Amino acid sequence: MQVGKHKFTTIWLAPENQRIIRVIDQRKLPFEFEILQLAKSEDYFTAIRDMVVRGAPLIGVTAAYSVYCAALEAKEEGLSLDSIYAKAEYIKTARPTAVNLEIAISRQLKAIQNIDSIDEIIKISLAVAEEMRLEDIETNKAIGRNGSGLIEIIAENKNGAPVNILTHCNAGWLATVDYGTALAPIFEAHNRGINVHIWVDETRPRGQGAKLTAWELLNENIKHTVIPDNTGGHLMQNGMVDIVIVGTDRTSVNGDVANKIGTYLKALAAYDNGIPFYVAAPSMSIDFNLDTEKEPIPIEQRNDREVRYIDGLLNGKVKEILYVPEGSPVANYAFDVTPSKYISGLITERGICKANKEKILELFPEKK
Repeated sequence: MQVGKHKFTTIWLAPENQRIIRVIDQRKLPFEFEILQLAKSEDYFTAIRDMVVRGAPLIGVTAAYSVYCAALEAKEEGLSLDSIYAKAEYIKTARPTAVNLEIAISRQLKAIQNIDSIDEIIKISLAVAEEMRLEDIETNKAIGRNGSGLIEIIAENKNGAPVNILTHCNAGWLATVDYGTALAPIFEAHNRGINVHIWVDETRPRGQGAKLTAWELLNENIKHTVIPDNTGGHLMQNGMVDIVIVGTDRTSVNGDVANKIGTYLKALAAYDNGIPFYVAAPSMSIDFNLDTEKEPIPIEQRNDREVRYIDGLLNGKVKEILYVPEGSPVANYAFDVTPSKYISGLITERGICKANKEKILELFPEKK
């Protein structure tokens, strides 16, 4: 996607050195644009845990490259092949909620499980990671095409007035390799000349809406307004939202959705006001082995420092300040779960379906 005058993806193999994977350091946006190099297994773990890279699809692709890195390390350091599997398990612990991480690691390990040659494992693991990178791009393009039809129908009924879309957190290209999930239909609609305006929740504590979604829309010249997280209900009550589109970190096979904390409240407000609420859900983010009627989606609790402190630009420099009284305890749940009954539909790469097991498996029969 667009960054100033240049096109970028979020992760790529360094063309001059295939030992290096490059990523955009998303912690620095929107005030600084910095590219980091991942060269060791520890780099991948830290990048995922500390949200250098974030968003379920990007976490998955990053994890895929980490297995390639572990294979390189096994050869360079004279380690056994078991070290690759151990490091893969280590990477899986970096963040618990996004299912893409586990799926990506499992896909890599399955691809190399019967290979004894370290050179062959290096070759295969790189090919799988590169394949997953390209698949993510194509998946998100398809979600954009499928979801933009929803926006087009609303636009036809508004006779040229802007379609007001509310989104929560960042599910744009920065959360994927490119194009995004929840923002992909918006990018596609905008490129087709549909008049759209996006309400951007700030999504504290990390502010991914205010910092990342707004930055993406600004670079794509798409009309948007940043709002405090709790403004959405008021907007919906007053007819100022036509549709809500959010992403997902893990969707169970029966259609319940774990996404950035606060998503559930947006779904409730949309449901109460008769506003369609859609989830952009690539198949890599659907956990076909998890039925939330039997077991819950694991919810990550992150460091309380993310809530205690807030950062921003002051006199040309990024500064961090204490935001909460020092003696006050803090809880930092990163995600919540929106029950399927509040979801109008899932926008996948294969089409749009109701958020229930029957309809999901109709789109993905090979998962039955």
